[in-house]
Amino acid sequence: MAALSGNQIKAVLYILLNIVSGTGIVFANKIVLSVYKFHFVYALTLIHTTATMVGMWSFAGIGLYQRKALRAGQILPLAAAFVGYIVFWNLSLQMNSVGFYQLSKILIAPAIIIIEAIWYSKLPSRLELAAVALLCIGVTLATVSDAEVTANLPGMLMSGLAIWTTSIYQIWAGSKQKEYQVSSMQLMDNYCPYAAGLLCVLVPIFEPLGFKGPVTPSQTDTLLNYKYTPVIVGAILLTAVLGLLVSLSTFLVIGATSSLTYNVMGHLKTVIILAGGFVLFDEAMPPKKLVGVLCALCGIIWYSALKMQQQKPSPAGAVSGSKAVAGRSPPPKGSEAEPLIASSADKSSV
Repeated sequence: MAALSGNQIKAVLYILLNIVSGTGIVFANKIVLSVYKFHFVYALTLIHTTATMVGMWSFAGIGLYQRKALRAGQILPLAAAFVGYIVFWNLSLQMNSVGFYQLSKILIAPAIIIIEAIWYSKLPSRLELAAVALLCIGVTLATVSDAEVTANLPGMLMSGLAIWTTSIYQIWAGSKQKEYQVSSMQLMDNYCPYAAGLLCVLVPIFEPLGFKGPVTPSQTDTLLNYKYTPVIVGAILLTAVLGLLVSLSTFLVIGATSSLTYNVMGHLKTVIILAGGFVLFDEAMPPKKLVGVLCALCGIIWYSALKMQQQKPSPAGAVSGSKAVAGRSPPPKGSEAEPLIASSADKSSV
């Protein structure tokens, strides 16, 4: 058996980093939001976004990418969409099980198809529609068999809002990259400061800060009077670090491997997260729900394969694209391309 080359070893390490950080961010966020009862989703998202912003500056400083300034008017709508999709996914994770949260993310693919059909008159092929129909059937089977999900209308609403805002964000991000000729990291470097500024406005509007009056038992559930412990503070900081690592490892993996590898890795993360919800949080997995999960996974894998076939570059394009990391084929929309920064998020994630 031949020894791995240096580049192959790096690629394996990047993949492992992305899998660990991409799945770890979901479990860590769930623990912070549901186990430690840190209900301040906007504040948590602000911490994550600030960490990512500082991290992006550091990555630019060591030469991972070159900064390219864009005007505020060019980037503000994208920053708002970014904040919306991260906040809604964190609220979904707080209000739902890990399994339903992850299954909901699979529905980003059909949502993007609907939006592109309405906005751009871009219609999918029959095979793409068949793949999407299969994944929708799977999500429906897995959902209707879970009484906890069907009885949780606010949680379903948050997931629905997260799906649509993520779809809009991904479409805008893809179009802005082409329009302004920037990489994903250059784009994130531009909108993160605006996203952090927007969150600084939203935190005091939507979350109790606890500035006024003496601390009473009813006021302990405020941002300033929350009972912080070293373990909880460490868990919150861990989520911020994991979110940054998702962004970094996504960039490294796409540069060191292929879109096929990235998509297989994304589906593996979905399986790990679903299994983690079952093992770590005692989430039920009756036979009907398991069949639904398998159908949904088959549907999204089929859909991803069809999209990757469309993205195969021509020989001339492959030659010109090989000169830079950006020459790699991007993951198809609806995959775990965006990290849950809280990431796309995955991908998000979270």
